[in-house]
Amino acid sequence: MRSLVACSLPGSMMSLPLYQKQYARSYHTQDLGTTTSQYQQEKKRSAIYTHGSAAYSSRSSAAHRQESQAFRQASSASYQHGAQAYSFGAAEYSLGSEVSRRAASAYDYGYSHGLTDSSLVLEDYSSKSSPKQKRAKQSLLSGEEKENLPSNYMVPVFSGRQVHVTGIMDAEEERVKETAAYTAQKNRLASEEGITTSRQSMASRQSTVSKQSTASKQSTVSKQSTASKQSMASKQSTASKRSTSALQQEETFEKKSRKVAIREKAERLMLRKTLEETEAFQRKLNEDHLLHAPDFVIKPRSHTVWEKEKVRLYCSVSGWPEPRLTWYKNQVPINVHANPGKYIIGSRYGMHTLEINACDFEDTAQYRASAMNVKGELSAYASIVVKRYKGEFDETCFHAGVTAMPLSFAVTPYGYASKFEIHFDDKFDVSFGREGETMSLGCRVVITPEIKHFQPEIQWYRNGVPVSPSKWVQTHWSGERATLTFSHLNKEDEGLYTIRVRMGDYYDQYSAYVFVRDADAEIEGAPASPLDVACLDANKDYIIITWKQPAVDGGSPILGYFIDKCEVGTDNWSQCNDTPVKFARFPVTGLIEGRSYIFRVRAVNKTGIGLPSRVSEPVAALDPAEKARLKSRPSAPWTGQIIVTEEEPSEGIVPGPPTDLSVTEATRNYVVLSWKPPRQRGHEGIMYFVEKCDAGTENWQRVNTELPVKSPRFALFDLVEGKSYRFRVRCSNSAGVGEPSEATDVTVVGDKLDLPKAPSNIIPNRNTDTSVVVSWEEPKDAKELVGYYIESSVVGSGQWEPCNNNPVKGSRFTCHGLTTGQRYIFRVRAVNAAGLSDYSQDSEAIEVKAAIGGGMSPDVWPELSDSPWGLTDLMHGAPRPILKTDALLGSKPNKSTLLGSAHKLGNTEVSKVSETVQEELSPSPEKAELKGKSKSAPLKQKKDLAAPSPPYDITCLESFRDSMILGWKQPEKTGGAEITGYYVNYREVIDGVPGKWREANIKAVSDQAYKISNLKENMVYQFQVAAMNAAGLGVPSAASKSFKCEEWTIAVPGPPENLRYSEVRKTSLVLHWKPPVHSGRTPVTGYFVDIKEARANNDQWRGLNEAAIKNMYLKVRGLKEGASYVFRVRAMNQAGVGKPSALAGPVVAETCPGTKEVVVNVDDDGVISLNFECDQMSPNSKFTWSKDYAPTEDSPRLETESKGNKTKMTFKDLGTEDLGIYTCDITDTDGMASSYLIDEEELKRLLALSEEHKFPTVPIKSTLAVEILEKGRVRFWMQADKMTANTKVSYVFNEKEIFEGPKYKMHVDRNTGIIEMFMEKLQDEDEGTYTFQLQDGKATGHSTLVLIGDVYKKLQKEAEFQRQEWIRKQGPHFVEYLSWEVTGECNVLLKCKVANITKETHIVWYKDEREISVDEKHDFKDGICTLLITEFSKKDAGIYEVILKDDRGKDKSRLKLLDEAFKELMSEVCKRIALSATDLKIKSNAEGIRLYSSVTYYLDDLKVNWSHNGTGIKYTDRVKSGVTGEQIWLQINEPTPNDKGKYIMELFDGKTGHQKMVDLSGQAYDDAFAEFQRLKQAAIAEKNRARVLGGLPDVVTIQEGKALNLTCTVWGDPSPEVSWLKNEKLLASSDHCSLKFEAGKTAYLSITGVTSADSGKYSLVVKNKFGTETCDFTISVFIPEEEPQKGSKKAK
Repeated sequence: MRSLVACSLPGSMMSLPLYQKQYARSYHTQDLGTTTSQYQQEKKRSAIYTHGSAAYSSRSSAAHRQESQAFRQASSASYQHGAQAYSFGAAEYSLGSEVSRRAASAYDYGYSHGLTDSSLVLEDYSSKSSPKQKRAKQSLLSGEEKENLPSNYMVPVFSGRQVHVTGIMDAEEERVKETAAYTAQKNRLASEEGITTSRQSMASRQSTVSKQSTASKQSTVSKQSTASKQSMASKQSTASKRSTSALQQEETFEKKSRKVAIREKAERLMLRKTLEETEAFQRKLNEDHLLHAPDFVIKPRSHTVWEKEKVRLYCSVSGWPEPRLTWYKNQVPINVHANPGKYIIGSRYGMHTLEINACDFEDTAQYRASAMNVKGELSAYASIVVKRYKGEFDETCFHAGVTAMPLSFAVTPYGYASKFEIHFDDKFDVSFGREGETMSLGCRVVITPEIKHFQPEIQWYRNGVPVSPSKWVQTHWSGERATLTFSHLNKEDEGLYTIRVRMGDYYDQYSAYVFVRDADAEIEGAPASPLDVACLDANKDYIIITWKQPAVDGGSPILGYFIDKCEVGTDNWSQCNDTPVKFARFPVTGLIEGRSYIFRVRAVNKTGIGLPSRVSEPVAALDPAEKARLKSRPSAPWTGQIIVTEEEPSEGIVPGPPTDLSVTEATRNYVVLSWKPPRQRGHEGIMYFVEKCDAGTENWQRVNTELPVKSPRFALFDLVEGKSYRFRVRCSNSAGVGEPSEATDVTVVGDKLDLPKAPSNIIPNRNTDTSVVVSWEEPKDAKELVGYYIESSVVGSGQWEPCNNNPVKGSRFTCHGLTTGQRYIFRVRAVNAAGLSDYSQDSEAIEVKAAIGGGMSPDVWPELSDSPWGLTDLMHGAPRPILKTDALLGSKPNKSTLLGSAHKLGNTEVSKVSETVQEELSPSPEKAELKGKSKSAPLKQKKDLAAPSPPYDITCLESFRDSMILGWKQPEKTGGAEITGYYVNYREVIDGVPGKWREANIKAVSDQAYKISNLKENMVYQFQVAAMNAAGLGVPSAASKSFKCEEWTIAVPGPPENLRYSEVRKTSLVLHWKPPVHSGRTPVTGYFVDIKEARANNDQWRGLNEAAIKNMYLKVRGLKEGASYVFRVRAMNQAGVGKPSALAGPVVAETCPGTKEVVVNVDDDGVISLNFECDQMSPNSKFTWSKDYAPTEDSPRLETESKGNKTKMTFKDLGTEDLGIYTCDITDTDGMASSYLIDEEELKRLLALSEEHKFPTVPIKSTLAVEILEKGRVRFWMQADKMTANTKVSYVFNEKEIFEGPKYKMHVDRNTGIIEMFMEKLQDEDEGTYTFQLQDGKATGHSTLVLIGDVYKKLQKEAEFQRQEWIRKQGPHFVEYLSWEVTGECNVLLKCKVANITKETHIVWYKDEREISVDEKHDFKDGICTLLITEFSKKDAGIYEVILKDDRGKDKSRLKLLDEAFKELMSEVCKRIALSATDLKIKSNAEGIRLYSSVTYYLDDLKVNWSHNGTGIKYTDRVKSGVTGEQIWLQINEPTPNDKGKYIMELFDGKTGHQKMVDLSGQAYDDAFAEFQRLKQAAIAEKNRARVLGGLPDVVTIQEGKALNLTCTVWGDPSPEVSWLKNEKLLASSDHCSLKFEAGKTAYLSITGVTSADSGKYSLVVKNKFGTETCDFTISVFIPEEEPQKGSKKAK
């Protein structure tokens, strides 16, 4: 301990900044006296007050046994760690200012590192306190908080930075104030107690303090090695005196507490003044040196807790400024206001807490504490796992109290495992709501026996998924009633809601459906809102959003969807896409990394945009695989900016190519790529560049040139639909860009997911008075189905209403809210991400009424009314397996078995119970008839009747704890009458000894199965069955095998019964059967039929149907004539396929002689009937008609009449309800039968034939029509298929017959059947209805044409136009009006075609109403007139007109070349110019290399773009583009090797681009560059060669004796050499002829006293390394007597 003290304080001193050390030294020189002592007491009490229960709870028994040693250690530790106690007395006074400084430093050290040694101080203090009863130490932690703390856990309190006496920060001020208040309270209590001590105690304390003072002095000397010994001695002497004074003051304090209290108050005032002074000084310090990033001293720990318990997460963080801490759940900020009472976030004394109350499964997540200040951000993670309590009893939980036990565990006065019965009263029913409304579901829960202080566990489910409280839905349990409240309904809330009540190991549940209709649209006709907006994939660069399409489109198809985004914490919504997207999936880009967003979707049609969907859950734009770490870097203060950086690179390594590049998703709007990072990447973070190219080319283009991709996934937009692309990816970092990855396969842009096909076979079934169960067959090859929408319509209304607004899965749904007694039809649509399928065919009409007598009787299905598994719920997919025999025999399903099965099946199973209930509970017509006969008139026993033989093969179909279900086979001999019932007897078998027979049923059962109740569990029974018919009761069967009554189950169905065949033909027959007696655990869903030849082995069975069929009959085709066959049938349910039935057959495939078929007949009155005749009937044979092999005797739509060997079945009103197979069977024959199929096509044919027979008509080949003839004449005509001489025709206009006259001309051609009527002109009074009526005996016919309103006006206008056209064509006229074309020379040719031209005809051209003078006269060859416009441009825009005229009349044609028409023409001209462009050529010049192409001529509308190696060229002073005349060029000045590559010139005509390419590389570049160098040198030589700029005349004439001075300017680089020649001889400078050359620019020739000898030819020669130039002139000297020649020049 001493060594620790010796090394800790220097370290603390060394940690002080320089300015604090200086201030501390000056502060140490002050004698604080009692003020310092009081401050030390304040610090000690503050430490005790702050650490409270943590320090008190950490006491150990060992410390009590070593009081004196602990006291000495505490004395030393107090200077290091600041955990002071009351028992130190006057020791503090003796230390003076030195102790004050060290005590404060030690206090801060202990404050930052917990209380390890402080417990010893408190222990010693407690042992030396007054002998009176001790007061409990006060604690800042509540009892509940202490209880939740783990054992040996101390609550640490940390400051944001080191706090010293020299600089107490503002954050400490509040703690100092609390300490002062606590001190005052302690002093007041001490004064009231009047503490006194004995002198012996005082002596003991003096001795202790003396030892403590000595140890303290020694420690102080060792620490202050740098201080002088003289100063140390002085301090020790002062400390000794003050120690004695302190003892006396303490004694006075104990005896005179009143004075002590007054003195302490004064000292506190002095201490406060001192603190204010230090705070003022601290504010002057530079805080920038104190700033540091957050750092977690204690990180939150992960927890595993039981459900319904609460849990706390603790963490402590340091940093300056004080960090702001935020709690997250799964990367989403926790909002305590959204779930009041669920989360409690606290922060006290530097300790941050997150408390989660009543934990449930939703609380299982990863939690993050994020601390942030201006220096950066840091996070710490912890996980919470919530486990469900399964009922095991923990005695420690029991003794801990009720609140510590799981709510589902119950304890009764009779034990720990009582049985509970759960009942639901005042239950919620099927509910209907609308978006935006509120709704509450609730029911009263009654639990017996009632246990006080124990509440059940209530859980709500939607479609089998637990419902968690949120801002949309809240749950409440009042102790008796459970409610689920929707504060704002959404379509996402639609579904099957189940309340599950759990009490210990027992639970029960109840379900009902909730329907949510769409809210009223703001714009009438706008579509409804989409639903289920969610995030499909998220990373740094984009988030893929998915949704479901709405059921209501507003009356017009949905054109697409708009996606909106909003950053969490703001209300600013922004639209993500400019054009609607049809695919229900869209990647949103342009997100800020690390930010969270919410999304919504709106649908749009031609009417407008619908309401937005419900917002999605917040999604963060982060890559799940991101391994970047957070680095603390300065950022803008309090902006919340999070700086995410990769690890520091150790060495620059160019990354390798990515791997496994693939196209994960492709639609018409976007393509998503995915790849894996490269193996070679170094320690530095990498980014990616995506490239694309057209299939079949290698022209790769970079897609993301500006923003590199950070994640290994990317979405590409702006791709052309239907076009093929390939893609590749490159990696990059600071070292460079790596090699590309392998390119993907060719990808065609388009939706890979097709629209689903429409469902089929829509079958409605009755359910209740207001609901119908609709089933359908799912479409084949459907991919990624979301569900189905069902619509209903009242028959004849034409109005369709949605039955559900949330797509349902499966192939079955119950439509609620229908009107009782109305007839409805239904249709279904399938939904996937690509959209909605077409509507299915309409179902058959069904009347809404209860399936069984207005409601299901409890006698038929016990507990159905009380069970939470109602029939409605079963239709929606509530998983409750129901035995077929339960419905038949009135059994009560075993509750625990059902619940267990339901738990295993989950919510995906759709029960098929509706059909089973209807089939099994509705008596068949034959049985109903028998029952009616037995009640009205009992059958008389005939002499030839006998009682039936005994039934056989008695088996146990299913066994329960106290009941068994038996099955048996019908007697082989029925006794000549039908079996009317069975009686069952049973007896117990004990140790192999059978008991007495007992009756199982008093009333005969009609089925071959019966449930025997009230049996004893684990008892062995035997059974016997007796059959009964009209003759009486038969002999009972032999005793069955022994069966044990115990719980067991047969899951698969039994074998089908009563196989028979009919309609045997040479290649086909019809096989019939009845359903199995036992359907298994779930209803029978279909059957499989097997066939084999009678003599074949058993291994040669083959199936006739691959998929199970629901009908109980099958027409077998493809038989071999004369072959013998046997058949068997197997039933199937959800558990599997059952055993095969008994064999049917053998039967020979042959047509019996005399077999006839059913014939359809339509008589003259249009009555449709089916007729059948049989010549092989016996006297007792009868005809039996059936539809779909079900008897039709009671059908009100049919009438049957039989006479002799003929029978006829007549349809009263043949319609769609009569579609099916109609069969006529003849009894007492060897399977004589025939059938006739009426399908939709046959129905249409029969109805048409019936209508034709009822009302014969004259067949019409062509209906009445009208046409306009020349001169505007109007012709009405029609054509009959056949006409006779007796056919009469009547013409009717507006219900009045018209006849031939001046206005109307009629004509009838009986050979062709054409009937005509002509009118010369249409006038206003001719508007109306025209009818041609035909009559040929009884047959009639007519055809009508309505010419009213716009139709008539259009016809009248057309007639007038034709008349004017005829008049126009009498003179010169246009056959083809003025048009334009672009010639091959890129000129525009205006042309028109004329007719009826003579020599006198003139043609005149105009532009903008100004005549155009034409050089040539038109010769009208081929009737074509043209006007050629060369080099067409914008100035030629205008309105062109051409006029033809002569004495017979005139005609004109106009062509408007403005706006869009002009743009179209200019586009074509530019296209022709672009097509005329020559291939790019390479030409070198002195400046560089020029690439050029020649066109016919150039227009500014032709856009020219140049690219180099696939990248657009940025034009600079070195690289220029331009047009010179007809040449388009790209000039590259001073070319370099970087200019090598492929150059493409693209000419854009306004619609398409035309490219010309040249490869400037290899030999082409070398040749061009060499030529450029040559020309450059030549240009330099030409520029710098020596030359004469001027100054010399051609001829100089001068008088003899005069002086001649000639000056000439020359130039050259380098300066040229100058020489003079006279008569081609070198002329030297002399006194007579002076030659000078100055400054390299000016040459002088001076001759003094010119003589005739100076005459001659002179030359000036300039020369340098680049060339030579000579300038010749002539000097002519004349004597004064001679006349100078004219034109000569004088010297100046």
